[in-house]
Amino acid sequence: MDTNRKPTVFFDANNNQVSTAKFAFSSAASVAATAILARSIAHEFVPPELRDYIFFKIKSLLLSFTPYTTLVIEEFDGLNDNHLYKAAQLYLEPTIPPDTKRIRLTMPKKQGKISFSLENSEQIVDNFNGIQVKWKFVSKNFPSKNVSPHDPYNPPLLTCETRCFELNFHKKHKETILNSYMQHILAKSKELKEKKKTLRLFTLKSDRVYGRRGDMWQSLNLDHPSTFQTLAMDSDLKKNIIEDLDRFMRRKEYYKSVGKAWKRGYLLFGPPGTGKSSLVAAMANYLNFDIYDLELSEIRDNSELRKLLIATGNKSILVVEDLDCSLEMHRLPQSRPVLPHRPNQLSQMTLSGLLNFVDGLWSSCGDERIIVFTTNHKDRLDPALLRPGRIDVQIHMSYITPCGFRMLASNYLGITEHPQFMEIEELLKTKKVTPAEVGETLMKEERVEEALQGLIQFLETKIEDAAADGVQPEQVQAVDDDEEELMIEMAGTLVDMNRLNC
Repeated sequence: MDTNRKPTVFFDANNNQVSTAKFAFSSAASVAATAILARSIAHEFVPPELRDYIFFKIKSLLLSFTPYTTLVIEEFDGLNDNHLYKAAQLYLEPTIPPDTKRIRLTMPKKQGKISFSLENSEQIVDNFNGIQVKWKFVSKNFPSKNVSPHDPYNPPLLTCETRCFELNFHKKHKETILNSYMQHILAKSKELKEKKKTLRLFTLKSDRVYGRRGDMWQSLNLDHPSTFQTLAMDSDLKKNIIEDLDRFMRRKEYYKSVGKAWKRGYLLFGPPGTGKSSLVAAMANYLNFDIYDLELSEIRDNSELRKLLIATGNKSILVVEDLDCSLEMHRLPQSRPVLPHRPNQLSQMTLSGLLNFVDGLWSSCGDERIIVFTTNHKDRLDPALLRPGRIDVQIHMSYITPCGFRMLASNYLGITEHPQFMEIEELLKTKKVTPAEVGETLMKEERVEEALQGLIQFLETKIEDAAADGVQPEQVQAVDDDEEELMIEMAGTLVDMNRLNC
């Protein structure tokens, strides 16, 4: 028997794999236990500031090996809104792909349009000039520090939410992203904001608090249907107004170059019922501007007027209606209070304060603003308010003309020609009636023939009543020519609208 013979060893692959797995699990458990122990020691003995510094350095070291850069756009900058965050939110909405797993839907109370946004940790990819940019929405909740748990009627807010966008891209494109891409986002978001905008009508709060815009004005949706297509106004007059508005909108740089605030002042004057308020609504719908209805009788002094002006937004029309009723400004001293006295309260607002509001330093607080004054009696206004630079455009809203009647007939009855038009137009030349009176008469009947016949009877009755009072139709026409000349004054130029064709 060979005693030097070596024993035969059989290799079992299954046993070897089990041993390897046990060793791996054992090593992982040891590493995890060591990490937990190290973390406990760090929390126990290492100050939080030093611990955060160490983690920051480790994270920075790891990031130094990656070729990518991450930008963070937070929702707030201290206590102020971050305009770039709002712009990014608008910009990303149409770029959300249909295969996104989670999408947040919102519809603000004062708007009628649904908005789309990313849910927490969702990512989308955007391409800009061949550069791939990865966007990620991050939302974090943390306990609120200022919580009072002792009020049973007002449950405390236990958590606060911070939201931000993270942009990840190759670091070699950093300059392009910071300059061109950010400007692209701002421009695109401005365009999208205009498309989604819901027009608002603002009025003063009775219990207003100064400091924030929302604490001074209250608003509702502006759903006024008036447009330049439906206004009962001479075609050439409407054309001139539209051209003036378009010229104002495209001359931002020109206003800046000549040292003037980017604003435009209008005065609409004429008898009641001639469409002054409808024209303001048509201007707002045409420009997509909000309207701020400023009631001067509710303002205490010049300081309050300035604060209200600052609290108005850009791209807006500030309206002061019935100026002759709100203020008694005809030839008043510059320092005399001009508002009506209220019980136990003496108004300190002056004419000079109103003039500074129109074209002084405070008038430049904002861009793309239009100021509209309306009055039934232009002659009662102080001439200082009417000079160029304060009132740029004066529009006389006169009684209805044949061209205006045809527009109303088209709007109310859906017709552009009728055999009775000539008779009605002849009657309109001998009696002054407002567009509101004509429109109300046309609405009384549904059938065209009955509506037009009702208007003829209304005009004949008005003429008969005037004759009974001793006023002849020829005298009425003479008054029209002398006192109710239809004109528009733009930048010092008078255009006689009676000479313009429909």
